[in-house]
Amino acid sequence: IVTAIDVWEEPAGGGAVAAVQLANLNGQVDFFTSLGDDEIAERSREQLTAMGVTVHAGAAGRPQRRAFTFVDENGERTITVLGPKLRPSGEDAALPWEQLARCDAVYFTGGDVAAVRAARRARVFTATSRELDTLHRAGEELDALVGSADDVGERLDAVELDPPPKFLVSTSGALGGWVRPGGPFRAAPIPGPVEDAYGCGDCFAAGLAYGLGAGLPVDEALALGARCGATVLTGRGPYGRQLTAADL
Repeated sequence: IVTAIDVWEEPAGGGAVAAVQLANLNGQVDFFTSLGDDEIAERSREQLTAMGVTVHAGAAGRPQRRAFTFVDENGERTITVLGPKLRPSGEDAALPWEQLARCDAVYFTGGDVAAVRAARRARVFTATSRELDTLHRAGEELDALVGSADDVGERLDAVELDPPPKFLVSTSGALGGWVRPGGPFRAAPIPGPVEDAYGCGDCFAAGLAYGLGAGLPVDEALALGARCGATVLTGRGPYGRQLTAADL
């Protein structure tokens, strides 16, 4: 039996964390998601809204998915997820998918083929490699596909998408990462003591999408993503400290 030193609850997951990071960089973000039919889902909506996120949520018709994240004394995390992933559908007429055509950038973390096609209408379209099956079936070109070299569910060494992404971005924590075409890139300096690694990859991907959407060259967009990933390391949970527009 291990007793936790500190316990708290908040909305999280790759989409939510990236949405808050994008709101902190851009001042506003639209988050297309699916929420459950319980009190946890309603609290998630309220808390994300309070952090500057405009939530567009389809009704999942089931309880909200939950996860437990265990953080050790070195700030490293282990995540246990309970229940199936809730995904918004691009065929859900209750969601304003047409807005995506006016976006500078969209980062895709989950949805169906119709959602991918709606997202591709944005000027820049990036995605997590966790959604390879959906991306493969959609057959839309990505500006960047992002995954962790340290996570078997995100590795990019056997990616075969048609058409291929313009850039494949593989991250490796403190070692930096690799972009194809391009080569290696460095991790950013950590601006303080390491507190909690949860959300590093999500914030990196959000920063990369923001940079590409802002018209930055890929090396500068990668550097911005690396700063986002390094900054969130120094706060408790994914929202304790994120890079903001004031830091740029």
